[in-house]
Amino acid sequence: MEQCADAIQERGAALENCFGFIEGTVRPISRPDESKRLLYNGRRRIHALKFQSVAVPNVLIPHLNGPVEVKMHDAGRMLMESNLLHQLEHNAFASTDEPLCLYADPAYPLRVHLQAPFRDAVVAPQMELF
Repeated sequence: MEQCADAIQERGAALENCFGFIEGTVRPISRPDESKRLLYNGRRRIHALKFQSVAVPNVLIPHLNGPVEVKMHDAGRMLMESNLLHQLEHNAFASTDEPLCLYADPAYPLRVHLQAPFRDAVVAPQMELF
């Protein structure tokens, strides 16, 4: 994880301890015969499955959760049911005991091991630079 964090920082990232990126992805499917309501995404007007994955610089996917119903929210049940946060809390530390983190989109909650962009409408110059 430390090598991945170093690789991300070398590419210009503001976070020194970020070792990867987490994302929830919706993948369209054909209209199913059963479970139509569970698999229908009204916002996109498609039937789909949802996955949560973590990507790291060495092109591996160390974590993949799913498929889950599309109504499940990235920051809610899918994150908790994946057990990823628990695994990060126990394993994502540098050799100096500094916590390492994943970078997420704003739908995810902010945690020591999970960072996301600023959510405020007003972004200070220092925040923009970060």
